[in-house]
Amino acid sequence: IGCGAIADKMAQTIHNLPNMVCYAVTSRNPERAEAFARKWNFTKTYDSCEALADDPEIDLVYIATPHTLHYEQTRLCLKKKKAVLCEKPFTVNARQAEELFALSEQEDVFVSEALWTRFMPLSVKMQELLADEHAIGIPQMLTANLGYTLTHKERIIKPELAGGALLDVGIYTLNLAAMVFGSEPQAIHSVCTKTDSGVDAQENITLLYPNGKIAALQSSIMATTDRMGVISGSKGYLIIENINNPERIRLLNKQYETVETFEAPRQITGLEYELYASLRAIEEHKIETIEMPHKETLRIMRQMDSLRKEWNIVYPADQ
Repeated sequence: IGCGAIADKMAQTIHNLPNMVCYAVTSRNPERAEAFARKWNFTKTYDSCEALADDPEIDLVYIATPHTLHYEQTRLCLKKKKAVLCEKPFTVNARQAEELFALSEQEDVFVSEALWTRFMPLSVKMQELLADEHAIGIPQMLTANLGYTLTHKERIIKPELAGGALLDVGIYTLNLAAMVFGSEPQAIHSVCTKTDSGVDAQENITLLYPNGKIAALQSSIMATTDRMGVISGSKGYLIIENINNPERIRLLNKQYETVETFEAPRQITGLEYELYASLRAIEEHKIETIEMPHKETLRIMRQMDSLRKEWNIVYPADQ
């Protein structure tokens, strides 16, 4: 559902996988859907989400539309007993996510947030290293940033489209902190600047965890940042190059010497890992993935709701 840039990337991914096919597509613009179908050899195009969801041949629906459409389109598919992989953010707020996960459980139908970083091999390697007490010891501090110059995009700057840095790029830094420290923070402190349209442009978020652990996170739609993540422990630290799509992790000791370097395997696009995880879950008759369980999506959605409340950023879907 949807024919934008991320849908194009997903179609490219599916096109190169042996056990999946690009079967059906729909868009608000029928001509765009037809052109998309021709480009990626889709079998069918539909003029509505409902018509697509009624097709009995479809095993998994990927939702690649603006944030504000995720709730209604996912809800429609789940009611039609269609498994869903929905692009991040899963919904605009936690209330919508709670309703969809309850529906998924009620209908016994798979649904997952497509937060691609959670599924990637180097994210798995990072967690293995953090669990190894001989690597960096006990993780104590995380610093991470993610920023792109995105203010030219309508969906990024309009409040009615749930725009802003937090839901588009800040969600990655919050997910990284959740992967590193696992538990819910005891306190969150933050500050943000806003665009003329009233959405968050840049933010600095500090998460305080039990036993004094801390995460310092920055995100921006005004600036291109180095996208680095550094996880510091009692015996050394990890440097993650590109927290959005990890390319390399370096393990360094207390003497600032590189002990080992881990490279990302060659990718199709990076989206293949969330497809593999979805396929495994569906074949095992599960309603969620191991990598991005429903509780983790809810944890991050609630954090983002809390931050927006503090910043007085309200979207139509919140009311």
